[in-house]
Amino acid sequence: MYYEDQQEPVVQEDDKSLQDPLIRQMVIQLRSMDSYGTYDTWSDARVLDPLVLTKERRKAIPVVGDPDETTISRVKAYYNALAQLIERETGLLAVPVINITHEGFGRALILVGKLVALDKVLRDVHRFGFDSLEALITEANKQLGKATTLVNEHRTVAEL
Repeated sequence: MYYEDQQEPVVQEDDKSLQDPLIRQMVIQLRSMDSYGTYDTWSDARVLDPLVLTKERRKAIPVVGDPDETTISRVKAYYNALAQLIERETGLLAVPVINITHEGFGRALILVGKLVALDKVLRDVHRFGFDSLEALITEANKQLGKATTLVNEHRTVAEL
């Protein structure tokens, strides 16, 4: 991302949000995608810090741009974490399906059986991030609540 080496970290080591189940799952997902071992010596706060886009960080990212592989892996980690939590809540396999063009547009789906439990249109993926870890947790819990409710209401389709 454009700002990683230019600004001070926003996520602090003692941030209580680091203990939230979603954030724990995000760390697991991000570390699992790190095939070069870059995150091996990094703290959880440092691994998550690029997901927090303050006003200053957003200003440093061009309005128009193509997402890099690191940013795309963060998007995938987010939806993988949501799928994992949907599985935990419903007891059914949840599979994320993500399609992003080189220009940063696309769609993220989470399928549970034959049911589309979550459908999110993605725009400006090169600017993917949240105002804070709390904002990330709030948004994820909102999406998680809708998805698990949908799965529970249409369980017969989800079990196909």
